[in-house]
Amino acid sequence: MNAGTKFAIGAALIVGSVGYLMASGVKQTGQYFLTPSELSQKIALDPSFYNVGMKVGAHVVPGSVTRDLATRTLRFQVTDGSARYAVLYRGLPPDTFNDSVEVVVEGRLQKDGIIYATNVLAKCGSRYEAVPKA
Repeated sequence: MNAGTKFAIGAALIVGSVGYLMASGVKQTGQYFLTPSELSQKIALDPSFYNVGMKVGAHVVPGSVTRDLATRTLRFQVTDGSARYAVLYRGLPPDTFNDSVEVVVEGRLQKDGIIYATNVLAKCGSRYEAVPKA
């Protein structure tokens, strides 16, 4: 076997190994980003979709926020106008969180219909939008 053939085989093994590691890493850490409506459709099509890591982007339903300061538990509902889900989050919410803000909730939907959040991100549009040009 000449040197060129050995080099080609070695390069193919390295490229194949790196490709496999990349694909398996993305599969393990990849998450869905869904709206509540898309999540409802996904559940309707695939009832085994529960307990899958995902991010849900929606608005907090006004008046749905309840806080338990002793246990640092935050309960609220999110909606996109057509579907609604309850969220349970244990921890401190972001400073910009209120009952009418747009949020991204990272967590898992369980069979009880509640999204158990591991992270909540709140958007504050007025603070971060560009100034309109006159």
